[in-house]
Amino acid sequence: MAKMELRELGNTGLKLSSVGFGASPLGSVFGPVSDEVAIATVRQAFTLGINFFDTSPYYGGTLSEKVLGKALKASGVPRNEYIVATKCGRYKEGFDFSADRVTRSIDESLARLQLDYVDILQCHDIEFGSLDQIVNETIPALLKLKDTGKIRFIGITGLPLEIFTYVLDRVPPGTVDVILSYCHYGINDSALEDLLPYLKSKGVGVISASPLAMGLLTENGPPEWHPASNELKAACQAAAVFCKEKGKNISKLAMQYSLSNKDIASVLVGMNSVQQVEENVASAKELATAGIDEKTLSEVKEILKPVKNQTWPSGIQS
Repeated sequence: MAKMELRELGNTGLKLSSVGFGASPLGSVFGPVSDEVAIATVRQAFTLGINFFDTSPYYGGTLSEKVLGKALKASGVPRNEYIVATKCGRYKEGFDFSADRVTRSIDESLARLQLDYVDILQCHDIEFGSLDQIVNETIPALLKLKDTGKIRFIGITGLPLEIFTYVLDRVPPGTVDVILSYCHYGINDSALEDLLPYLKSKGVGVISASPLAMGLLTENGPPEWHPASNELKAACQAAAVFCKEKGKNISKLAMQYSLSNKDIASVLVGMNSVQQVEENVASAKELATAGIDEKTLSEVKEILKPVKNQTWPSGIQS
């Protein structure tokens, strides 16, 4: 059986499993998840070679961190064998990127995760704050946390791609180690690709989340609240129906497409069941051994061509 591929994350020296475990569903954000199910899911992730887990105090109003912490502890896997990322600045109560809040935030997160340190602490959805505050106040505060050993590396996350260049152009080289981008490296939107050479030149590692575009690239379709235009939703639905009629699954194709770019260290997928873990890992292993279904991929790309790289506003503050 092929082993899960590990990829280098920028200049950090960390090697992440190409499939990353998105832990927001452990916060019961998509329906209730018992501790037993969460523990079994994380255990299976370890068994199948996933070593990267991503959470945030915002997910499930701190529940995701607590449940992930319990599951990691129950797994019995030595701490140096897995990589944990959490976030700061976005909470159930709202956004706060002040030095004081993010400094308190890491202690709260470590207590919930039952860990002495996290590998990556990321400023969460920075487009909702002041980017200048991120540059001048938040990141300097995180650098101090790095000195304490509570965090090893610093990251930033968000939807609009221009936030990454704005911050990275204004901080000293090597200050920000990682970016986490979502919904910009999938079959319908691969705009992140244009940024990869720039990020590489800065030595910044890349994590891409939501290969299924928050449910657009699924047979069931996106949730009610999805911010995409009707045109984009309709095109993705047409692509999903096309795949189904051919006996193919659009979600698997989308996952494999996102995984096929080796400049992306890990593709984060939300998981809350053993079955989801097994399906995602199987997609990755099939890609490694048999490659992607090029014919179906090109046909799906053709269907999605009119809406290619069409995004949606995330509430960016001007």
